[in-house]
Parts: sequence; structure tokens; C-alpha cells
Amino acid sequence: MARSSVDLARGRRQFLEIYRVELTEWAPPVSVAFLVVLIFLTAMLQYRMGYMGSAYAATRDNLTEALQNVSPTVINDVASTASDPAEDTDQAEAVPLQTADMTQMMEEVHGINPDTAGWLSIDGTVIDYPVMQTPSDEQYYLNRDFDGKYSAYGCIIADTDSVIGTGTKANNYDDGSIPSTNIILHGHNMKNGTMFGGLDKYRDQTYEKSHSRIKFSSLYEEREYEICAVFLSQVYKKSDDVFKYYQFFNADTEEEFNDFYKNIKSMSMYDTGVDAAYGDEFLTLSVCAYHVDNGRLVVVAKRIK
Repeated sequence: MARSSVDLARGRRQFLEIYRVELTEWAPPVSVAFLVVLIFLTAMLQYRMGYMGSAYAATRDNLTEALQNVSPTVINDVASTASDPAEDTDQAEAVPLQTADMTQMMEEVHGINPDTAGWLSIDGTVIDYPVMQTPSDEQYYLNRDFDGKYSAYGCIIADTDSVIGTGTKANNYDDGSIPSTNIILHGHNMKNGTMFGGLDKYRDQTYEKSHSRIKFSSLYEEREYEICAVFLSQVYKKSDDVFKYYQFFNADTEEEFNDFYKNIKSMSMYDTGVDAAYGDEFLTLSVCAYHVDNGRLVVVAKRIK
């Protein structure tokens, strides 16, 4: 056992001596290789850092140049808007128009009765009345006064299908809604000449010449019309294939406009000297007449203001 222990110890010392020799022989080349790799990695890192730094500097310079080109415009727009709101700028033009406000008079009348849709007047006549519109019941004011009480006189009524409009023509109705091509107003033919009882006088061209202007104000603007046709008609049966003025409200095409205009001019009792073209608006006053059953006297005016 002693002999074996000595041999084992001797073998370990011999292995360690051989390992030291080999390690000593390999140490310089390994160290050099490691050093070379370290130097290479350091150089590459410095190169990449330098490249990235240069790229960042270039990007920063480009960004700065771009901001210098853009910033003055942005700053000037903001400054001009803040200092002078009335100045015309692209930014100001992009702001949508606000909703139109009611005129002072119509705001007061509408405040008393919200069924008020406008006001109709003709200088030199008794016609100077509020216009009512009740879409859910067109005949509500047929025998009611402005306060909703019973009255044989009734009120001037805007046809349910007539769109009076909520904006202003001065702003191309961008501040509201555009009116229909034709607004039809109905009123009683009272024997004492009130309401639409005086429209019968328009059979006389001389009378028309001195009362040719009609004023109709919506809730938002004052409008003016000039008479272009006066004619007799009637309420026809649904099956009758004839021109029915009371069915025309909107001209979606020039053909539809021309069909209405051609008919009212051909039916007119006389030439008023007022012409119209596609794009014009009309105001039609309709009252009972007694030349036939369900007869009507009709006055059509073209908007001029």
C-alpha cells in the first residue's frame, strides 16, 4: 500500500510539471491572440460609435434645417390669427361658419309662438301677417289665429312641403339650410279684403304694376320677390293629367324648373315683364277663387333679394 501511494503521488507531480511546461509554452500565443481580438473589437466599436455619431449628427442637422423651413410659417399663422382675427388666412377659411341667428323682429315673434315660420307683407295692401307652419298638421291654423284661438280668418299658412330655410343667402346658406325652389303660402279669401282677400285685385295689370314687390322674411333673413305670373287654376283630381302648380316645390333638374316656369307664364293673365331662369327661387301665394269648383287664384313671384 505504501508503495502504491508513493507511485500515485509521484505521478501527480509529474502531470503537474508537464502541464506547467505546456501552459508556459502556449501562454504567449494565446495572450497575443486575445490581445489582437480585443484590439479588433475595440476598433470596431469605436468605428461604429463614430459612424452612429456622424449619422445622428447628419439626421439632427437635416431635422433642424426642416424645422427652420417650417417653423416660421407655423409661428406666423398662429401670431397673425391671435393678433388679427379678421385677417384672411388659409386657417381662418377652414373654420366652418356658425349657424345663422334669427333677426331681432322674428326672434321676438317666434318667442311668442314657435310655429311662426316667417312674415309676409306687401306695401300698399292689408297683407302684413306672420306665416305659420305646422308640419304635423298643415291645417292647424286654417281656422285658428296667431294665439291658437278659433278664428274664421285663420292665418297665412306655409305648405308643409315648403322648406323656408334656416340660413342666409349672403353666406350661400352654409350657415343653415337652403330654401326650396318654390315656397307656397295659403290664405283665406275674406270678403272684407283681409288675409288673402285682396289678391283678387291682381287680375288687373295696373294694380300689379303698383304692387309688384312682395316681402317675405324667414326667421333668419329678409327676402324680396317680384311678381312674374298671375293666373287662375284649381285643385284637380289625382287622376287628372294636368299641370298642378301646388305640387311643385323643388327643381332637381333644369327640365323640372323649365316645366313649371313655362306653365305659369303661359297661364298668366298678362306679361309682368319679369323673367326667371334655372336657379331662381319662387314664392307662390294661393287663395280660393270661384270661377270653377275648387278654383284658385295664384300669384307667383321671383326672388330678387
